[in-house]
Amino acid sequence: MALIEARDFGLYCPAGDFFIDPWMPVDRAVITHAHSDHAIAGSKRYLAARRGEALLRERLGSEPALQSLAFGERLTVGEVTLSFHPAGHILGSAQVRLERGGEVWVVSGDFKLATDPTCEAFEPLRCHTFVTESTFALPIFRWPEPAEVAGAIEAWWRANQESGKASLLFGYPLGKAQRVLASLDSSIGPIVCHGAVERYNRIYRAQGIAIPQPVELKDYSRALIVAPPGAHNSPWTRRFGAASTALASGWMRIRGTRRRRSLDRGFVLSDHADWGELLRAIDATGAETIWVTHGYRAPLARWLEEHGRRAVPVETRLADPEAEA
Repeated sequence: MALIEARDFGLYCPAGDFFIDPWMPVDRAVITHAHSDHAIAGSKRYLAARRGEALLRERLGSEPALQSLAFGERLTVGEVTLSFHPAGHILGSAQVRLERGGEVWVVSGDFKLATDPTCEAFEPLRCHTFVTESTFALPIFRWPEPAEVAGAIEAWWRANQESGKASLLFGYPLGKAQRVLASLDSSIGPIVCHGAVERYNRIYRAQGIAIPQPVELKDYSRALIVAPPGAHNSPWTRRFGAASTALASGWMRIRGTRRRRSLDRGFVLSDHADWGELLRAIDATGAETIWVTHGYRAPLARWLEEHGRRAVPVETRLADPEAEA
């Protein structure tokens, strides 16, 4: 019997009687991280990595029945030994390692290999079967170095200051926004955050991550304003006047995205693995079988099959929240 089955509500582990990142409420849910497509409210019991517990409680609300484990700590659930290991996606994001009778499966959740000052680095895990995401599993998706992107954002910010314009940068409010805030030189000017971003900033600061404190301004002409993509062209943005607008997203790699969203600039920055990172992560597992979930499943599965691995495309309801936004 396989350690994991694809069922209507999500990836199910029969030997432990739990779902991993179910998209409907279930009796027992194991959660990889606090993004909305992976952490659905309403389940009776939750298990997650301790580093992401505060974010998960903020997401789920109403004091969920939540048990947490330190990274690497092992717990026996039914016939399965389970542990969480860093995925490098956002703060507290985890891979789930399952072992029974010497057989090891690893569910990656969402992950990236790039450096990020706001979360633990991805930990390669040896296994027999690796369940990978495939959000950006096309060769077109290759990310620049994070320091290069941070430098480009800072140069745009300075240029806007010289023109007397506020710099309005859109990014997903959990993970992306904090990564940007922690990577920039805050001495360039004041930084203002939308309430949806500050909601999570507070938790990051409490976890010891250096995120600029909120400020109150009357003049925004030298400011960087960080907001969720859904705030673009909203009444909230009118206070900033003729601001220059930009989006930080892996989807900016696709030609025409900036123009379709009516933005002045686009910065290629993603919290998911690019094509090369996906292949390196898969190689590092040594897995004989790869399950490919949410994203460009078919192209990645076909590439893996052509290169000697057994690949299984698995349909899920998980998605990149930033693409939905």
